Amino acid sequence: QVTLVESGGGSVQAGGSLRLSCASSGRSFSGQCMGWFRQAPGKGREPVAAISNDGTTYYTDSVKGRFTISQDNAKNTVYLEMKSLKPEDTAMYYCATGTVGGRHYRELGLFADFGYWGQGTQVTVAS
Repeated sequence: QVTLVESGGGSVQAGGSLRLSCASSGRSFSGQCMGWFRQAPGKGREPVAAISNDGTTYYTDSVKGRFTISQDNAKNTVYLEMKSLKPEDTAMYYCATGTVGGRHYRELGLFADFGYWGQGTQVTVAS
């Protein structure tokens, strides 16, 4: 059983920064792909960033240059550093883990199957 727990969300002013964390238990990162997704009110869930176990990173266009995904294999934790936040970044952010290959996440340029999801952490950016 894999458990993912997100933390680090909150409310910030536009232009501010937040760092989200996702702690994984029950499975090591070996052979896994970790991802961050978000869902704004009234919208579908969209991929934000992902990182494969070899450290390759993937980002959707709207966050390139502002967000950075990283992982600490020793801690089984993945991070999402978010800078220059915009009101349109407001959403519930979810962490997910899975394997490379499978569904095509066109926004990321990545094929992956994310089978395990966290409960989410809310990010609110005020204008």
